[in-house]
Amino acid sequence: MNAADEAARILLEIKAAYAYDGKSPFVFTSGRKSPVYVDIRKLISYPRARGRLMDMAVEKISRAAGYESIDAIAGGETAGIPFAAWIAERMSLPMLYIRKQPKGFGRMAQIEGELKEGARVVLIEDLATDGGSKLNFINAINEAGASIAHCFVVFHYGIFPASRESMRALGVELHELATWADILRVAEADGYFPPDVAKEVAAFLDDPDGWAAAQD
Repeated sequence: MNAADEAARILLEIKAAYAYDGKSPFVFTSGRKSPVYVDIRKLISYPRARGRLMDMAVEKISRAAGYESIDAIAGGETAGIPFAAWIAERMSLPMLYIRKQPKGFGRMAQIEGELKEGARVVLIEDLATDGGSKLNFINAINEAGASIAHCFVVFHYGIFPASRESMRALGVELHELATWADILRVAEADGYFPPDVAKEVAAFLDDPDGWAAAQD
């Protein structure tokens, strides 16, 4: 079994991947409608599942960024923080976390922890849809005098081209363990989704904007 299929199976096993029940579609923060939803935060309650995924994350990050080319691991507020902590511990690296906005008092800090000038940082988040929320964290790292070339998420929807393009415009590559294409493939093979649900999910993955427009 490849890494993407293993990650997808773990998320299905702990019921972190949800599919449309035919009644009410899920609505993202952006307002997009979707027949699918992934709750990566559920992993914090499954130590064996999350342990395996964090081991896989370290392997992927190390292959992509290099074994001696990372100075710090940063988690985005709030969902990225626990995953950044687990990954930093495994990689024996300093951990930081980045607020969505400066906290508004005291040092007015947006980045918590000690970030050294010129440090090479990897941003960790739970998931990415269209990637928009990551840009704020990336800009904060750059503005603090550090550098970032890689962002890792446990799960990437993988259907919105802007998610990679917007980060590449800032010189950052996005990496993930699994996408919705992986979830659907494993769900169909292992019987997690009934055929009609799998068909609905496939239609959405093929044309997410068209699917959403049809719900109005």
